[in-house]
Amino acid sequence: MTTAAHLHTESGSDAPYALSHLDALESEAVHIFREVAGEFEKPVILFSGGKDSIVMLHLALKAFAPAPVPFTLLHVDTGHNFPEVLAYRDRAVEKHGLRLHVASVQEYIDAGKLRERPDGVRNPLQTVPLTEAIQQLRFDAVFGGGRRDEEKARAKERVFSLRDEFSQWDPRRQRPELWQLYNGRHAPGEHVRVFPLSNWTELDVWQYIDREGIELPEIYFAHEREVFQRNGMWLTAGEWGGPKDTEPVEKRLVRYRTVGDMSCTGAVDSDATTLDAVIAEIAVSRLTERGATRADDKLSEAAMEDRKREGYF
Repeated sequence: MTTAAHLHTESGSDAPYALSHLDALESEAVHIFREVAGEFEKPVILFSGGKDSIVMLHLALKAFAPAPVPFTLLHVDTGHNFPEVLAYRDRAVEKHGLRLHVASVQEYIDAGKLRERPDGVRNPLQTVPLTEAIQQLRFDAVFGGGRRDEEKARAKERVFSLRDEFSQWDPRRQRPELWQLYNGRHAPGEHVRVFPLSNWTELDVWQYIDREGIELPEIYFAHEREVFQRNGMWLTAGEWGGPKDTEPVEKRLVRYRTVGDMSCTGAVDSDATTLDAVIAEIAVSRLTERGATRADDKLSEAAMEDRKREGYF
């Protein structure tokens, strides 16, 4: 006799019914997308063309198929993004018939609202364009691809993260989320940051990409690239300010584990040209992707948490 805890197979045998690890993560993320669609008036998905935002968009497409995704996209463009990633972003927007808002750091610098940093790094400059775009366009829920395994400040986040009228994050205002019950209540002017991939790991993301056959920018796979070394990381040469005269450029076989501003996102030596090879490489890594390749997270022990308090993701 088949009970609720068993699945009756075609062969007539009973087998325990359980979702696979990836199916459980996918189900949770789809539930989060649908919950936000039901609770909020004007959600938006942060989409950069990076792997986490690509997986997030894929999940949103699944959550509402065959209907279109009921959210627009938002990208904070530093002006120093990798061309391969921007090209992918634009292809994805066109392919799925989506609307994309771009908040440009360069426009804020040109208008005198932001000042270029001496080191050329623009990732910390994203906060003002991001928060002003949220306020001006009146988004009340903002999806981000942050994961708890990336960095200790992100590990403190709930799935629904309340932000005040200045887009600032206060860990003391985090709400309990027992039994996947999410509280989206917020006062006028406040909004909620939503993280559907919170419980995923970098390995989960890559295994899901493999299972679903999701296309990625080629930058995530090993390729020859002109790079130079700074602070122990291989950075891409560019107009953003690198390299210095004392930093020789060389061609190396590298790939990127994460992508952001070219001035602070490092490549790793790798010969992984396929998904299987990338997954095998990540499975034995003992450094998180941000810890290994993001200079902006190494400015201080609390670099990410300080930016989150100011309104950054």
